[in-house]
Amino acid sequence: MPASNVRGILSMLAAVATFAVMDLSMKRLAETYPAMQVTFIRGLASLPFLLLATASVGRWRDLVPNRWGLHLLRGVLQVATLYFFVYAVSRLSLATAYTIFMSGPLLITALSVPFFGERVGLHRWVAVIAGMLGVLVVVQPGGDGVAVSGTALLGGVAAIAAATAYALGVLLIRVLKPTETSAATMFWALFLTAAFAGIFSIKGWVPVLWDHWYWIGIIGITGALGQHFLTEAFRLAAPPVIAPLEYTALAWGMLFDWLLWMTVPNQRMLVGAAIIVASGLYVIHRERLQARVATQTT
Repeated sequence: MPASNVRGILSMLAAVATFAVMDLSMKRLAETYPAMQVTFIRGLASLPFLLLATASVGRWRDLVPNRWGLHLLRGVLQVATLYFFVYAVSRLSLATAYTIFMSGPLLITALSVPFFGERVGLHRWVAVIAGMLGVLVVVQPGGDGVAVSGTALLGGVAAIAAATAYALGVLLIRVLKPTETSAATMFWALFLTAAFAGIFSIKGWVPVLWDHWYWIGIIGITGALGQHFLTEAFRLAAPPVIAPLEYTALAWGMLFDWLLWMTVPNQRMLVGAAIIVASGLYVIHRERLQARVATQTT
């Protein structure tokens, strides 16, 4: 295996672990503060680190946007993603919220058809449908597991909404990529998240306790570090090599649930997670095969 792939894999593993710590911190804050206020904190806490990184290289022009309308739309989608995800982790275990949220890549595959006219073959459609059935297994409306209460069911629906908003946001990044720098895309997503979520959280604002600035600091540091590791991972290795490693977030979620909340996943959640992960990995496998065929025919 090329050395760059090894470094890319290690960077991706570090990114997933770092983001898991950030999500844990947001879940902790969500025990005290409304989900929209936590969304505001997430957006604001990482901004200073991004600005410091930009200042260190002196590339302020990289932050200048070219397509304001699309940045505003992505800001809205980012707020929706974080708000619904924070709401989900406040009602569900981290592992369960992660499991449902990991349907995002499958939704990206499905939505790429109407948005970009991409051709998704029968194999990938079957995988997408199977993954969505896996989500139903986890959410199980009317069942006797995760959705035993209305609160937990709402958490499951929020996780699905977060995955949908995330998928739309990723597709929008593809539209922005030809004209916007990575720094501008990240900066305006964080800035607009803080701005929009800050406005919406004014009415229900809960004063921040001094004891919780520790968690806010962790969110800021891990958010910035996670983005750095993620960027490095995609710079060093091809997406098909590192994309499957995103599913290691499930292991971190289960570990944190057990260590901090003494919660273990039930059988239905594990079955649903297996279906979703297997479907996602199969979609990645098919995309890798198609890319190889396209390379050989050109």
